[in-house]
Amino acid sequence: MTKNKPRLLDLFCGAGGATRGYQEVGFYVVGVDIHSQPNYCGDEFYQADALTYPLEGFDAYHASPPCQRFAQCVKKKNRVTHPDYIDDIRQRLINKIYVIENVPQAPLLEPVILCGSMFGLPLRRHRYFESTVHIPRLACRHADFKPRYPCAWNRVNPLRVLSISGGYQRGIDLETYKAGFGIDWEISKRELSEAIPPAYTEYVGQFLLKAVKHDT
Repeated sequence: MTKNKPRLLDLFCGAGGATRGYQEVGFYVVGVDIHSQPNYCGDEFYQADALTYPLEGFDAYHASPPCQRFAQCVKKKNRVTHPDYIDDIRQRLINKIYVIENVPQAPLLEPVILCGSMFGLPLRRHRYFESTVHIPRLACRHADFKPRYPCAWNRVNPLRVLSISGGYQRGIDLETYKAGFGIDWEISKRELSEAIPPAYTEYVGQFLLKAVKHDT
């Protein structure tokens, strides 16, 4: 515990989209990323390798390994050049309270899908969450609104449930994108394109927090 808050380690944290959601439910969040993250919004940050960073001293764990190996926005011939760290991270987190987040095509175990439409956000952005705790499933609400942010694939196949995915649309300013994500701190276009809306982990974090309190 830190300042009476449970400690969560956010591996591959980026600028902290996941971090902020966990902070909202009461976690003290330490972020780790191989790259410097000057816009990271968490409580502490360490530039280090998520595959070797010490795991001791934390109550729960979140990991968002690079998704390019599985992302549909990456050309198929180029996906094999990107690493797959999911199983390595899973093995590191065995017997811990953890969440692994990634894109729908990633090899996660019995994941729960979350979407911006579930939380009243004006975007469809599906992300999958594998966890050692039970996360109740929610229903997408795509019919309730038309996404404000179409991606290139929607113009080719309007049935693709994708929006604000890997790319960045011309003509839409950064503040509009940030509002769609529910992000209110300084963040770059590139960081935002790789982030998840904090609402996702605010929802997931409720169940991690219950599991942590049950174990203490």
